[in-house]
Amino acid sequence: MIDIHTHIGPLSFAPDWPTLTAEMLIERMDENGIEKSVILTLDSPEAVDGCLTVPEALKAVETYPDRLIAFAAVDPRRNKVAEKIRLYREMGCRGFGEHKMGLEVDDPRCQVIYETCGEIGWSVLFHHDPQLNIDENGLPRTEQMVKKFPETKFIMHGPGWWCEISGDCTVRGGYPKGPVSPGGAIDRLLSAYPNLYADISAGSGHNALTRDLGFTPGFLDRHWQKICFGTDLLRDGQELPTVDWFKNLDLTPEKRAAIAWQNADKLIA
Repeated sequence: MIDIHTHIGPLSFAPDWPTLTAEMLIERMDENGIEKSVILTLDSPEAVDGCLTVPEALKAVETYPDRLIAFAAVDPRRNKVAEKIRLYREMGCRGFGEHKMGLEVDDPRCQVIYETCGEIGWSVLFHHDPQLNIDENGLPRTEQMVKKFPETKFIMHGPGWWCEISGDCTVRGGYPKGPVSPGGAIDRLLSAYPNLYADISAGSGHNALTRDLGFTPGFLDRHWQKICFGTDLLRDGQELPTVDWFKNLDLTPEKRAAIAWQNADKLIA
């Protein structure tokens, strides 16, 4: 298995924050049968109190080169964003993320990231919620970016993405409960755009795929080639309900392998 979404380091300034180290991450991977994990860096004051820098992520990769993979994040409000992305590729990073900005998802500064990553063959992993990568119901801004940058692989995650699994979505985040109505934006967009993928990590992904167990099998049948397993593991002692849920899914070996690792493997440069 490949976990497309993990974090390490002191991401909070709270004195009781249970920081996850690279060694702890490896232990949790071993417990859950995960062969490799992508460490997502964080470079956004809106995302977390702390941060995880590219050198810190690459140090973890150097310690566990067969188990860990580093993605690079760059705040689009910084100078020389494209140059930084290309430098981080030379340093050993293999994708972009977590892109978690307090900007509209189609902000021109963010588009520099999408364009550059498309040019160098990188995927971009997004966090969507009402205040981060801002969009409207139906995800029209996201759709325009996916359409505008067809060479860039967009991996979507977060409450603002997964709430759109239902066609009657009127919120821009949270963890909606109850039956999923047909015609959700996610269904349509995953079907329409070959460069768009979904990351099932965190409470948002787990909630979306367990809120209506009659809907989920058909959703997975339609999109098993576009879905990546992930946990969003970021602190010591964190529960990971997605792991047990995925292990107990009734899937063919082909579909299980695709979601567990093959789709992610294709998205890692």
